[in-house]
This record gives sequence, structure tokens and C-alpha cells, in this order.
Amino acid sequence: MSKILITGGAGFIGSTLADKLIEEGNQVVIVDDLSMGDVENLPKSMNVTFHEESITNHFFMTKLLITNNFDYIYLLAAVASVADSIERPIETHAVNQNANLNILETIRKEKLTPKKIVFSSSAAVYGNGPELPKKETSSIDPMSPYAIDKFATERFMVDYGKLYGLPTVCTRFFNVYGPKQNPKSPYSGVLSIVSDCLVRDDIFTLFGDGSQTRDYVYIDDVVDALLILATTPEAKNDVYNVATGETISLVDVIKAYESASGRKVKVVKKEARLGDVQDSLADITKLRGLGYEPKVNVTAGLAKYWDALQEK
Repeated sequence: MSKILITGGAGFIGSTLADKLIEEGNQVVIVDDLSMGDVENLPKSMNVTFHEESITNHFFMTKLLITNNFDYIYLLAAVASVADSIERPIETHAVNQNANLNILETIRKEKLTPKKIVFSSSAAVYGNGPELPKKETSSIDPMSPYAIDKFATERFMVDYGKLYGLPTVCTRFFNVYGPKQNPKSPYSGVLSIVSDCLVRDDIFTLFGDGSQTRDYVYIDDVVDALLILATTPEAKNDVYNVATGETISLVDVIKAYESASGRKVKVVKKEARLGDVQDSLADITKLRGLGYEPKVNVTAGLAKYWDALQEK
């Protein structure tokens, strides 16, 4: 049994990961300030300890890390909104970079011995560069404070690993979707907002003409990737794309969702938004080299997502 910390563990990805880790018999500690997460998402288990706290509380985080000396640490807490980071760059920077740096410093100074520290970064770091698919070595062009913080924190993770011998690894998530995503959050993935509109028969606001393409990756595949990266010793001080390696336009993904749900999406179009990326597609060769294989294509994923919503 491993002792595992998940920051942002009441959120969509964190809580789904927690479910899986609990299922495998681990002891999980979750830190989440519930600004975007939901208590309802937490696993109902004796093996979960939940702290409603911000990772920006450095005193609290330092004490927690020293007291527990975790086997594995997943850093998923973030203010994951491009728009919010443009509105509040300093406040979001405190969460998206400084808090994670404090965690690294605590591990270094206190000589803690986690087997792996997994940091969740984002495909947003690539920006609008023309090269597709995006390889981990593709040019970086962060177009928002959110993307800047994600990239800078990646560099801290990789270089702390190399300089101080810490077992760090970073994921660049592409467009993750699935049950537990919060459509009310301004940070939410487009598919959770489409889902909500389908459930409520509301109008979906489409920014731009819908030709923008994305690499949508189902939550179960993301959890698989996180577990592989945490438990593969050679995956360290490095960055990995987490995606499917397939792309689909927003217009086509809406059509696919309509056929999965048997309902029509009511769409109203607006101007494209500042800082939004036009096209996104991952090269996942590097992650595949560790044994990762996405199992859920977008058609199957949307059907699973819709079924889960119906059960709710």
C-alpha cells in the first residue's frame, strides 16, 4: 500500500485518479480548496483523507509533506482558466507556479523521498505554432499567463529533478473530457459545456466558426497515463504529451455528440476569443514508448460520457 498525495483531488481528473488509486488499495490524501472541485467527487472510502485547503498555504503544505513523506505526489491543483489568468495574472500565478515551487523546495530541503512527483501541465504551452502534431520538442509559445505558468513550472520540475536528484515527470494534457467535469466552471472543457446544454436543452455558445480542431482524450486514458508515468522508473525529469494522437473539429465533435445522445445542440456563434488556440493535435510516440495506448476513441468516449450523465 502506497501513501499518495493528490493536489486538486476533488476536481475532475484528480478525483477520477483517486478512485483508481483507492481501488488498487492505496492510502490517498487530497488537498483541494473547492474553488473548482466538488466534495461530491471524492471517493467514499476510509482510505481517503481530505483537506479543504489551498496549496498556496505554504505553511500547511510544508507540514503535510514532512509529516507524511508520501510515496507518490500528483500535482493537479491549478486555476485552469486561460481567461481567468488574463484577468488575474498575479493571483493565478500564486497557485499555478509559486505553490508548486514551494512543494518542490520542501521536498528538496527536507530530503523527502517520494518515488515520483507528477506535475500536470497543458498543451496550452505550445500556443498557435503551425507545426502539427505537437511533439514534446515542438516550439513553445505560451499565449496566456496560465500557459506561461504551466511551462515555467514544467522547467522547475525537470531541472529540480536534474539538479537535486528528484524523481519528477510532467504531463502535457490535451483536451480531457468525461464524467465529473464541471460545466459551470469557466475553466471547463468544451465537451462538458456541450453536455450540460444537451441535458438542459440550453443554447451552446460557439466561439469562432467551429473549424478549430482538438485532440480529445477520455479521462480513463488520462488516468492510465498518469499511473504509467508514476510507476515507470525511466520516465523522469521529462515531459510527456497525454492525448490520443487524433484530431476532430468542434463542429464534428458536436455532431458526434448529437448522434451519441440522440439530441440536437442549439448553437449560437460568437467571435473567436483572445488567447484561444486554433488547432491542436498531439504526437504521443514518446508516451507510447512506455506502454501507453489510448483505448477510448471520441465516438466511444462521448457515448460513455452521455451514459454516465444519464445515470446521474
